[in-house]
Amino acid sequence: MADSIRSPQPRSEMANRSGYLPVSEHGLIGDLHTVALVGTNGTIDWHCSPSFDAPSVFGSILDADGGGCFELAAALPAKTRQFYLPDTNVLITRFLAENGVGEIQDFMPAGGAAEAQRHRLIRRVHLRQPDCGSQRDGAGRARRP
Repeated sequence: MADSIRSPQPRSEMANRSGYLPVSEHGLIGDLHTVALVGTNGTIDWHCSPSFDAPSVFGSILDADGGGCFELAAALPAKTRQFYLPDTNVLITRFLAENGVGEIQDFMPAGGAAEAQRHRLIRRVHLRQPDCGSQRDGAGRARRP
């Protein structure tokens, strides 16, 4: 996945002219029953649950205006890098700003029979160095003042 420079703009302004982040700018996480596509800009643009053929929860990869997404992003201009934690399905999206470094860890636990009934998409935010800012949109809608 490529490195890219991102500025704190609404999702539609960060995508290419068509309004969509290219598929090549996404990582994939899953739990053996379903998957989610996570953009290098901090968005989850596709997720269907509890199975691959279920209706989508987030579908902005198909409909940028009405499909919905879950976005976590740096509040300051930042270079982004996306990679997997070695030997895992944990996707790291790192935001490298002038004054700090933050990262999002995305994964979907896969487990035994009891876990197969629970389909969870987990997003953890870590500030590696302070003052990179953060903003959340979607479920929380919290923003840094």
